[in-house]
Amino acid sequence: MSLAPLVPHDPLWAAEFEAEAARIERVCDDLEIRLEHVGSTAIPGVAAKPIIDILAGVPARAPRRDYVTAIKGIGYEHLGAHGVPGRDYFRRGSPRSHHVHLVSWSSAFWREQLAFRDWLRAHPETAAEYDALKRELARRHADDRKRYQEEKGPFIRSVVRRALAETE
Repeated sequence: MSLAPLVPHDPLWAAEFEAEAARIERVCDDLEIRLEHVGSTAIPGVAAKPIIDILAGVPARAPRRDYVTAIKGIGYEHLGAHGVPGRDYFRRGSPRSHHVHLVSWSSAFWREQLAFRDWLRAHPETAAEYDALKRELARRHADDRKRYQEEKGPFIRSVVRRALAETE
């Protein structure tokens, strides 16, 4: 499957996240939820596919059914775990415009997503390295999204390890 094209960072992505987070909070009105902007659209200076990634955190033992119903009710397609145990994954838009990753806010997935984002925001030189890597991989693997993702993995894991080690 081919890769959606990367585009230069757009400062308006932050406002798009805020607007979508407000929609999700409204439909999850009486449910505990924390929403964070993650992924490359959340990191200034980094090229990205123009898809807003939203990390939705819920209490560890919260039943997911009400969250799934609420998020589906505002036009998201629910794809289950989609390869990540403990996650409920949603997507919206044609072309795709938003992803929601619903997880426990005490999960490793939650911690790692925020650690990666926060490290790149605080270390522009690392963000620039990530941007260059993404652009090179997108050029080399434009027709192979899986390979593009796999080859970003070592860099991402390295940054997450550094970020988590610094917070311990």
